[in-house]
Amino acid sequence: MTEQQLVDQFTSQGWESFTDEGFIQTAGPFFYKKEGECVHFLFPTGTKHKNLRSVVQGGALMTFADRAFGVVARHTTDTKSTATIQFNYQFVDAVQIGDTVELTPIVIKSTKSMVFLNGALMVGDRTVGFATGVWKRFL
Repeated sequence: MTEQQLVDQFTSQGWESFTDEGFIQTAGPFFYKKEGECVHFLFPTGTKHKNLRSVVQGGALMTFADRAFGVVARHTTDTKSTATIQFNYQFVDAVQIGDTVELTPIVIKSTKSMVFLNGALMVGDRTVGFATGVWKRFL
């Protein structure tokens, strides 16, 4: 399936795609959907995401989580600019090419200048990774 077909498939299901012209466009496609105060994220993987073991490259998963957390940090603080100041990722299980990874970041704490988040990356009901991080809010 081409990337445009993926975009068409997920947008027809109510997901929005990231339209960044920089690295995220190259790393994705990534999708998101807002439901109340939660923002859910999807990462449909493809052959461009594979590593030498023919599974999804860990850096692709980390990039997906970093972007999702950054979006939620901006949404939580109602600001246009945040920056990752700490990011931790634990690899739990391999992601196969063609799997769709899901993540719903959880805000642990939000202060005047920092947002603390965590979340489990899932493929179906299987946990494939766990991320935590701190984002700096720019006023």
